[in-house]
Amino acid sequence: MTGTATRYLYLVRHGEAASEEGGLTEAGRRQAMLLGRRLRDVPFTAVHHGPLPRAEQTARVIGEQLTNVPLRVTEVAGDYVPHMPTREELPEESADYFLRFLADATDEEREQGPELARQALDAFTGAVPGEQDRHELVVTHNFLVAWLVRDAMHAPQWRWLGLNHGNAALTVIRYAPGRPASVLVSNDMRHLPTELRWTGFPRELHI
Repeated sequence: MTGTATRYLYLVRHGEAASEEGGLTEAGRRQAMLLGRRLRDVPFTAVHHGPLPRAEQTARVIGEQLTNVPLRVTEVAGDYVPHMPTREELPEESADYFLRFLADATDEEREQGPELARQALDAFTGAVPGEQDRHELVVTHNFLVAWLVRDAMHAPQWRWLGLNHGNAALTVIRYAPGRPASVLVSNDMRHLPTELRWTGFPRELHI
């Protein structure tokens, strides 16, 4: 069914975490709280989040700043590799770098990631049915934010690689009926003080 109302998709990378499998640091909790305050007047229908502790805790802290917005956990908003490019897909000058970056992905990750990425496109993109515009928040990980931005820009599938987002940074994509997707906001950290910006980036990029 073709959507008849506009979807506004708010994408957030989780706050700073102590480790890949751990929860948020104190800085990460502050990042999430400040982002929640920024978003508290948005009429969200839901906050979707991945199952890992850093995403779940970020969503919960954001949710505490909102009013009666349900939190919904889903593997589709999890941390996975959305597309495994072949060498032929990649630019010649960067193929070796990207293939080394992805070399440790397991066979299971190589199989499950692309399927979850397809499900994410089905779940989170496109205009919506009805007459009421929809605002949805997805608290996730860098790879999925990059994948959805890449899709909105109609870029090649491999181009999720090299798109980086800070912890608790905000990206907003608009899906209006009969129009291409529009990236309205990208990697925005203006809700964070200087000392909390750029976490999740290499030290030399903490500007």
